[in-house]
Amino acid sequence: MSETAVAAPRDQGNRNALIHLALMRLREFLREPEAVFWTFIFPVLLAGGLGIAFRNRSADVMKVAVVAHAPATAEVAQWLRRDGTLNVKVLDESEAARALRTGAIALVAVAADPAHVRYRYDDTNPDGRAARAAVDNALQRGAGRKDPVAVSEDRDREPGARYIDFLIPGLIGMTMMGSGMWGIGFSIVDARRRKLLKRLIASPMSRSEYLFSYVLSRLVFLVMEVTVISLFGILAFHVPFRGDLATFILICLVSAFAFSALGVLGASRARTVEGISGIMNLVMLPMWVLSGVFFSADRFPDAVQPIIRVLPLTAVNDAVRMNMLQGAGLFAVGSKLVVLSLWMVVAFAVALKIFRWK
Repeated sequence: MSETAVAAPRDQGNRNALIHLALMRLREFLREPEAVFWTFIFPVLLAGGLGIAFRNRSADVMKVAVVAHAPATAEVAQWLRRDGTLNVKVLDESEAARALRTGAIALVAVAADPAHVRYRYDDTNPDGRAARAAVDNALQRGAGRKDPVAVSEDRDREPGARYIDFLIPGLIGMTMMGSGMWGIGFSIVDARRRKLLKRLIASPMSRSEYLFSYVLSRLVFLVMEVTVISLFGILAFHVPFRGDLATFILICLVSAFAFSALGVLGASRARTVEGISGIMNLVMLPMWVLSGVFFSADRFPDAVQPIIRVLPLTAVNDAVRMNMLQGAGLFAVGSKLVVLSLWMVVAFAVALKIFRWK
């Protein structure tokens, strides 16, 4: 028999083994109700709750206090209550101090007389600074200040500029990271803990085939995860989708491979569930905070921005937002895909090098 004839059945057998391994991963996942809940239902519930809370949110009303028994308390409180952005309470000295200390109010005003009001607030707290500006503006107007410049305002609440529009792409990225890393990492470590991996050493299956079967199974869930969250945002909250679908699919595919590779890397040596939990939390928690899931990563200092920009979740979130909200095409998101591709190649290569069956 020729070498070609022998190689063909072997290649066919390898492909069949890979498919069967991937199907086995799918069945394992579907048999875990908790995994299904956190992967599909929780992101939708989170998006729904935050979307309802912020979609039609009016301007914040800041809580402030005027100290009772001061000579001008009544007059100053009356001036402040004319401002619709202020919720004014009259409290005695000790109550006002306690409320300020616990964050129940943002500022305390002590009115010795209408022409002399002292503010107490935390200048490191953005709410305190905002309350100081609003209170001072209300008092100056109440005392008869005339503004020399007439102003008007346009409030932009069009789709694409709302908080829910910012949130949905972040949830898509967060879900892909969580399911890719946690789902794969936990499965590998659980198989190692139950000594299932040890039995596979004697099989002709290679290390790369075994690990890639996990990545392949994630692609099936990728379609469901991204479709559920995206359609929910578009149908329930009219989140815009301005980019081309092909670029969006490519972003999701590269992201899924990158996070799957990180999950495989994290599970390469871990032997216990506690061990893999620590590794995954160590890797994922900083990205939840830094990578712009719930608020913009631009809020962090400039010194850490280069680090934030090379994180895989930052690249995913930026690319999805650029595509969905700004209509960016493949060329515009190319740098983000390069970052994700580097994470994918390096993580998977290192995982293949250090992976242990037992």
